[in-house]
Amino acid sequence: MHLNPYGEDAVNLAADLADRRPESADELADRCRAAGLVLERPVAPDDLDRAHAALDTWEQVVDAAEEQERADLLNRMLAEAAAYPRLTSHAGTGWHLHYRDAEQPLGSVLFTLFAVGTALHLANRGMHRLRRCEAAACDTAFADTSRTGRQRYCSQRCANRDAVRRHRARAAAPSSDAARRQP
Repeated sequence: MHLNPYGEDAVNLAADLADRRPESADELADRCRAAGLVLERPVAPDDLDRAHAALDTWEQVVDAAEEQERADLLNRMLAEAAAYPRLTSHAGTGWHLHYRDAEQPLGSVLFTLFAVGTALHLANRGMHRLRRCEAAACDTAFADTSRTGRQRYCSQRCANRDAVRRHRARAAAPSSDAARRQP
């Protein structure tokens, strides 16, 4: 799997890493490989620090209240990650585009992936398609990849929990008819 054109796969990797931050360079490398990212260089402790900084910046984009604020934050990320797109065929994976300079350390690669992938995701699907879970006890970030663009929860589990919570709250609240009949 290629993380090109840097859209859904890259924004989902950002959400996954943001929601459960890697604790070591090895864990970061393993999770990036599991997501399909081909690592061109050894992963160093500095890459973990840079990845955490990239995730901090990316989460500001997630938490932006308005579309213009989200666009401004993302444009700053894109400016920092700016490089000429280039064709590459590394590791026998076939020709594809990279939006970064060659031989970048993983932390810098992730910053670029998050910036370009999120920009493409939002531009193609809608600026509202990046958010936090609406379940009461969850603040997981996720990219809305649903067909309708109305995803409110990070998972079916959170959707079910919230539905149960709402049902129980309705059952516990006195109905309006019963409240009116009381003296």
